[in-house]
Amino acid sequence: MNEPEFTTSLELLRWVGWAQMQAGMEWFRERELSREQAFALGFLEQNPGSSQREIAEMTRTSAASVSSLLLGLEKRGLVERRTDAESARTKRVFATPEGIALIQGFEPAMHALEETILAPLDQSERDAFHDLLVKITSVLPRPSRD
Repeated sequence: MNEPEFTTSLELLRWVGWAQMQAGMEWFRERELSREQAFALGFLEQNPGSSQREIAEMTRTSAASVSSLLLGLEKRGLVERRTDAESARTKRVFATPEGIALIQGFEPAMHALEETILAPLDQSERDAFHDLLVKITSVLPRPSRD
């Protein structure tokens, strides 16, 4: 089977994005986390006490999926659910210290990956590449969490 040829700029950008995604997925796998679990832990680190509904909105999944996701994290001692003081029907979710410790290092790992990906470029080329990407993305719609 022949290797795919990437000839257009956007195909090459997708390749870079794919490499970044693969590295992120490997980082999650090493910690026995799914992408969704890792993002939920990161969200809870920044937003302690979020409701399951808020987590569902952030992960763009259903309440049932979030419940299952949290159950897996809870069994590992990475999150805990507490009843809301104002509404017994609402559960607030908190990442435990173990959960927060598990995801520490993601940002430095992704920064190191960026350095690896951009290693063939000298600083002036990196600056020019960045400027070109800023110019391209300035006319694109912004991604949203909706």
